[in-house]
Amino acid sequence: MEIKQYQIILVNLDPTIGSEIKKTRPCVVISPNEMNKYLRTIVIAPMTTSSKNYPTRIKVKHDSKIGWIVLDQIRTIDKQRILKELGRLSKPETKELKSILKETYID
Repeated sequence: MEIKQYQIILVNLDPTIGSEIKKTRPCVVISPNEMNKYLRTIVIAPMTTSSKNYPTRIKVKHDSKIGWIVLDQIRTIDKQRILKELGRLSKPETKELKSILKETYID
């Protein structure tokens, strides 16, 4: 499977520790295509269906459900954790994701 930036993939996040997001759930690929192609790890942001409206969370519609991309729980995972491909973010969702990432982690 070729993994692309802003793709939504199903990932098994267990085992986790403490307040880390658990379970098997959709996640958005944050790492750039160059990294995704050559490294055995990728950087993802998990998604959840229950969230408060935090500034680090982006509301998206996926699989006919409203979900949230949790940018305060970004993590690096081994590709072995990926179960399957689920889809892609829309252009407006990608634009918002980039904007919130920049706002949160740069400057």
